Amino acid sequence: MSTTPPIPSITADYAQRVTDDLAANRSEQERVRAELARLQEELVRLEESEEVLTKMQEVLRITPKKAAKKGQDGKAIAVPAARPSNGGAGAVTGRKTSKKAASPKKPGEPTWLKLTTAHLTGQSEPKSAAEVSAALTEAHPERAVQVTVVRNTLEQGVAQGLLERSKQGRSVFYSPVLPASA
Repeated sequence: MSTTPPIPSITADYAQRVTDDLAANRSEQERVRAELARLQEELVRLEESEEVLTKMQEVLRITPKKAAKKGQDGKAIAVPAARPSNGGAGAVTGRKTSKKAASPKKPGEPTWLKLTTAHLTGQSEPKSAAEVSAALTEAHPERAVQVTVVRNTLEQGVAQGLLERSKQGRSVFYSPVLPASA
């Protein structure tokens, strides 16, 4: 009688391949999730930068010029205008987008900087931009309060030395600058 080595079962081979493919699939999912999270954070930063630059453009009364690029044949091609910053981004990043249009400040109304510094002055502990926005929405329902506008205003207050910024992990909190005691 001849002895032949046992042949691995086809089922065992397929089971091993399925196990390996499943492990590779899960590894790829994790890689894609990490890349997606990085891209979402980058998108949020770019949107916030766009909002700041748009506000600066409005303040400086700069009219945007339509850019024209030249194609390979040397003829100018039209470049489409930028999309609105809140168009669809909320669904991707999980942020809420405001349905209200920003209403211009009426004469005699306090500026956002005055409103935010006044609110923080009356607080006993630092507040986040979201908390300040919620309080301003409640206190001034006639004004369209947007978290990004409040955040930019808070940063403006920090730049002017009216407010202090403190970080706790990934969270940022704002408080009024206390006068130096003699």
